[in-house]
Amino acid sequence: MGGGASALAHHANMIMLADAIRLMLFPALMAFAASSDLLTMTISNRVSLILLGGFVPLAAMTGMGAADMISHLSAGCVVLVATFGLFARGIIGGGDAKLASAAALWLGFDHLLPYLLFASLLGGALSVGLIWFRMAPLPERLARHAWVARLHAKEAGVPYGVALAAAALAVYPDTAWMAGGA
Repeated sequence: MGGGASALAHHANMIMLADAIRLMLFPALMAFAASSDLLTMTISNRVSLILLGGFVPLAAMTGMGAADMISHLSAGCVVLVATFGLFARGIIGGGDAKLASAAALWLGFDHLLPYLLFASLLGGALSVGLIWFRMAPLPERLARHAWVARLHAKEAGVPYGVALAAAALAVYPDTAWMAGGA
């Protein structure tokens, strides 16, 4: 195999790797964060760290320019500052703040407003649904499941990571990542 063929094969492998990352990493981690928050009311720091760590090489592999990378990083930082303020006031959890910031990093300013709008609407619907759920008596069969009993407890919070992840997954198909490149 000549040098040109080897370089072409390497390029093809990089494209396949970038496709695998963009098609699987973000959606899988969002689904994991939502299910984790629903079942345990926690979102592991690893989720946000993996999203951060996956963004940088994917952006480089797909040829995202430095200005666009800085813009995406800025979107993540803006959301982190805003959500940290909400966390400091006890309005949202720390995992929610980090997940929203990691999602903003991947979505960038171009998709930030639709993401925040969907997250707000879905979060509101989730909150109303939980209020209704908590007003009704919990059937014994469901009460045996610790996560359902925890979710039913009136003093429990809202697993807002579910809304954040669902909003991110709703917006993600419209991003450059899904159009085949950043």
